[in-house]
Amino acid sequence: MCPLLKNNVTNPVLGSSAVRSPTTQEAPPPISEPWQVVRVSDGDTIAVKNSSGVEKKIRFCGIDAPEKSQPLGQDSRRNLQALVDEAKKQVMITSIETDTYGRTVGEVFTAVQGREKFLNEEQLTSGMGYYYAQYASKCPNHSALEKAEAIAKSGRKGVWSGNYQRPWDYRKEQRSGRNRS
Repeated sequence: MCPLLKNNVTNPVLGSSAVRSPTTQEAPPPISEPWQVVRVSDGDTIAVKNSSGVEKKIRFCGIDAPEKSQPLGQDSRRNLQALVDEAKKQVMITSIETDTYGRTVGEVFTAVQGREKFLNEEQLTSGMGYYYAQYASKCPNHSALEKAEAIAKSGRKGVWSGNYQRPWDYRKEQRSGRNRS
């Protein structure tokens, strides 16, 4: 069962529908919708398109992957690309909010041979990102993300295999370097 599912809502990825509210006759709006991945930008951002041709950028809720120019940044992007390719580029997205850059922040799921994967969690379990505690509280599955990071940390996987700079510290350093010029 999908860890996202709460309040009598069934699995959004495997095609089940939401349970109707007992007080109304109308079904609630879908908690997620299907999208085709058109590009994996980095380890925590994808570009997607729906069946109507609408495109948008999705920033994974609750995680922060190394920047492409950081050590493991390309590894993180490749890991996410492999997860997306495994699902034939089909994802389900639960939108949480829009960030300051206009990207949709969300939880991203795939289904491969009837088995659901929560890609935000997969990236953390493999050590290809960090739990972004500062922003994770808005993610419905933040506790799964926190546990996924602990698994990677205990196994010294990816970002936990050495003393790597956190992406948020790297970005801050890059911004302050530009401001000095």
